[in-house]
Amino acid sequence: MTTIRMRAITLGVAALALGGCSTVQTPSKEDPWEGFNRTVYTFNDKVDTYALKPVAQGYVKVTPQPVRDSVTNFFANIGDVYNAANNFLQLKITDGVEDIMRIVINTVFGVGGLFDVATLAKLPKHNQDFGLTLGHYGVPPGPYLVLPLFGPSTVRDGVGLVPNYFINPLTYVDPAALSWGLYGLNVVSTRANLLGASDLLEGAAIDKYSFIRNAYLQRRRYLLSDGRASSGSNLPDYGDGAPLPKYDDTDEGAAAPASGAAAGAAAPASGTAPAATPNAASTVPATPNGATPAPATLEGPAGAAAPGGASATTVPGDQMIPPARIGFPSMLRLH
Repeated sequence: MTTIRMRAITLGVAALALGGCSTVQTPSKEDPWEGFNRTVYTFNDKVDTYALKPVAQGYVKVTPQPVRDSVTNFFANIGDVYNAANNFLQLKITDGVEDIMRIVINTVFGVGGLFDVATLAKLPKHNQDFGLTLGHYGVPPGPYLVLPLFGPSTVRDGVGLVPNYFINPLTYVDPAALSWGLYGLNVVSTRANLLGASDLLEGAAIDKYSFIRNAYLQRRRYLLSDGRASSGSNLPDYGDGAPLPKYDDTDEGAAAPASGAAAGAAAPASGTAPAATPNAASTVPATPNGATPAPATLEGPAGAAAPGGASATTVPGDQMIPPARIGFPSMLRLH
């Protein structure tokens, strides 16, 4: 009876979101349902702002860091069940065996998964689910889809939630109150781990919806390719034999040439050293010992720009939030 009520509530929320969605004039190819998706995203964001985020902040204040780490490790150990099952379904036998070894080691030597001993033993952590298994066998992702309370997804990944429910060990925990308690703790723990990332997103992204959509789709393509760069990436191709660009560090007082073209124009055509001029001191920067610095050399393709100093924030991608016993959706399901 409770299952029927919860499903009815979920369908009702979806119906209300669909009825209130706005129309986007030029939807993208990957997101043809953007009007509906933005409406559902707004609903999910409000639930997170006024309910889930405050609970996660309170959890951080009252729970010591070592305890929070143990809770994270416990549910990550359960997540390895997902990884093992889907790796075997994809016939990735080596990865599946490694996942089983992680479960055994962390359960036995990690006190039920409270400590991640397998990572210390250099066993790799995989990220798999049934949506990726479908993609492995050629099922297209379909349009981008934001599910009420579940968050970002695609049609393929949404279908994959059903098998994930039956793979989830918490589905079979008795009594039901314990299953619900573990599920709720998992949601709060994962949201607490993402507090820093959400604060960064608030200040950095002009359009949070587009940022999350693009990040989700790129992440799924990355996982589907087993970490290999996709063929449609925009990374520069330096060729097989060309060396990568090398950027030498310079002293703070030394000035680098404005561009390769300007440096080439300043050098004489004959390749000989230029004669000294009275104003040479004003045109050539001096080093602390008075010597004239040699021009910086850039190896690699011409015109390659030095990478910027932007910092990156890592969001824990191995957090697996299993669906609840009766299908209560997960707002922070990560892949």
